[in-house]
Amino acid sequence: MKEVKQATASPEVRAALHEVLSAFEAFKATNDARLSAIETKRGDGLIDDKLERIEGGLQAAEARLNRLLSLKSRPAVEAGDARETGVTEAKSAWDGYLKSGRVTLELKAGLSTASGSGAMAPVETERFIERRLAQVSPMRSLATVRTVGSATFKKPISTVGVVANWVTETAARPETDPSTLNLLEFPAAELYAAPAATQALLDDAFINLDEWLASEIEDSFAAQETAAFVNGDGVNKPKGFLNYTTAADASATWGQIGHIASGAAGAFAASSPVDALIDLIYAPKSQYRANAHFVMNRRTAARIRKFKDADGNYIWHPATQAGQLPLLLGYPVQEIETVPDIAANSLSIAFGDFAKGYLIVDRAGLSVLRDPYSAKPYVLFYTTKRVGGGVQNFDAIKVMKFAVS
Repeated sequence: MKEVKQATASPEVRAALHEVLSAFEAFKATNDARLSAIETKRGDGLIDDKLERIEGGLQAAEARLNRLLSLKSRPAVEAGDARETGVTEAKSAWDGYLKSGRVTLELKAGLSTASGSGAMAPVETERFIERRLAQVSPMRSLATVRTVGSATFKKPISTVGVVANWVTETAARPETDPSTLNLLEFPAAELYAAPAATQALLDDAFINLDEWLASEIEDSFAAQETAAFVNGDGVNKPKGFLNYTTAADASATWGQIGHIASGAAGAFAASSPVDALIDLIYAPKSQYRANAHFVMNRRTAARIRKFKDADGNYIWHPATQAGQLPLLLGYPVQEIETVPDIAANSLSIAFGDFAKGYLIVDRAGLSVLRDPYSAKPYVLFYTTKRVGGGVQNFDAIKVMKFAVS
């Protein structure tokens, strides 16, 4: 059996991780001093200013660490010609199309017929871009991603399971009640970007065009996707998990996201704010907690960092190893900036098993139209992909509503 060893973190990653841990220790010490001054009614504005500076430094260190980890985890495509790398004829034709716009017989088979424009990227390029996109899209790291070949993916869901009964070997077996099915539909909407290049860049023999195209579109695609996966209204875009109807968790029905109240309007409860977070953890059933994550933006995370439990211990723990997420009450926290800030009646924290709760649908096929005319002397690459998404299990995701009830 081939031995598999875990790769050692680079010096830059280790340094960034050490900076995060050191900043968090300074943050805790300063926050303890702030709390002590409040208890003794000796408020000190200097401590508050110091805490704010340390908190800003901590967020910057975390952002730097995440950026290094993202760069390290991006897949690489080796440069070279077809003989050196085993590139297929379709891939060679694709590279020729990007460089010069030449349409060969091998490429004509991949001409886009769905939108009537552009050429379909070969499988190698499409998969490479999908892997790059997965590295920078936080929702793709949490949710289930499925590739389909149709415009709309339809999934039957059993909202009430099939009834089972115990019987003896010779006893009669009356018909049980059938399950209640609900058909969920996930249409794939069109997402596009148009990166530009100079002809000199395209003629450079050392430029890997797949690498260049992926780097140009990944951030813009990831930003638009993430915003839709969280808050999208489902009109020409995926439907976000925060755009579904919510109801108090005790009375939520299928098709509604259950919410837990924070205990105060636009804030955590003044006393025992951690209790609401514990209630949120135990809102999903036990089978959805094993792989559960918290989801919130960095400003909400900054407020929760200051919370302590009844024993005076911080409930937030930064990641201690490269590639890990910070922990809140023992569960990993994924920061997503498009989750709303804390405000009256806002849904600013989500918790649950997003792999079981949210489905992302990628329609196979990446279309690129080479346009050397619209922005001379630049060459535009009108790149289109189709993606959909929505909640597939309403029991797996719960949210916190910042309200009294």
